[in-house]
Amino acid sequence: MHHLNLVRLWGFCAEKGQRILVYEHIPGGSLDKYLFRVNKSHNNNHLKEQSSSLNPNTPQQERHVLDWSMRYRIALGMARAIAYLHEECLEWVLHCDIKPENILLGDDFCPKISDFGLAKLRKKEDMVTMSRRRGTPGYMAPEWITADPITSKADVYSFGMVLLELVSGIRNFEIQGSVVRSEEWYFPGWAFDKMFKEMRVEEILDGQIRDAYDSRAHFEMVNRMVKTAMWCLQDRPELRPTMGKVAKMLEGTVEITEPKKPTVFFLGEE
Repeated sequence: MHHLNLVRLWGFCAEKGQRILVYEHIPGGSLDKYLFRVNKSHNNNHLKEQSSSLNPNTPQQERHVLDWSMRYRIALGMARAIAYLHEECLEWVLHCDIKPENILLGDDFCPKISDFGLAKLRKKEDMVTMSRRRGTPGYMAPEWITADPITSKADVYSFGMVLLELVSGIRNFEIQGSVVRSEEWYFPGWAFDKMFKEMRVEEILDGQIRDAYDSRAHFEMVNRMVKTAMWCLQDRPELRPTMGKVAKMLEGTVEITEPKKPTVFFLGEE
């Protein structure tokens, strides 16, 4: 597998019971280091995560903050890479663990998907039967929990969650001033209400670059990213687009219709 936005496998070692895969070195580190910074709050005991960024060894206050153009390029590169895994390989690859920690940033913030430790190779059109859940809580599609058949749409859901985090700089499990009980908190639902019901897009934007948001210059880009994320996060797999279509939605080459508000299976339909 060779793609600009996939970490390249250089070789492997299998000797005396040791099996090691050797990948190219990506010095920039993972996307989570650029999006989230963990600080102790002086007003409460929980951790707040905010945006940060470049060389992961650089002190946080000196790190580069990803601007809107960088975030868009990262999203598009990720989408193209996952589409390649799903649609262009002889045997399609289900990654199973799309999350910011598995997105490495190379030169010019070129995203590269890594960590195929949970990946599954399948023949075209196959569904996947798993004996156990795979992935990371917060990024796992509902079908992992409901034991429904797993398809490539599980990766689409995970991508949608990362895409929404790219826009907001917020971890999907961090409750944002909501009146609902914590067990009913659902990040995509909160973002949907802010964007499409209250028309207050600025409230879901990453606070680190909110002041740089220009409604004329950035609205179309951000609107496209959020709408695409909402379609990816539909609770029913058949409602989610393929990753090939997701890439086109982000490119602006296909129309993005108004999405339905995402719900999660244990919250019921609205």
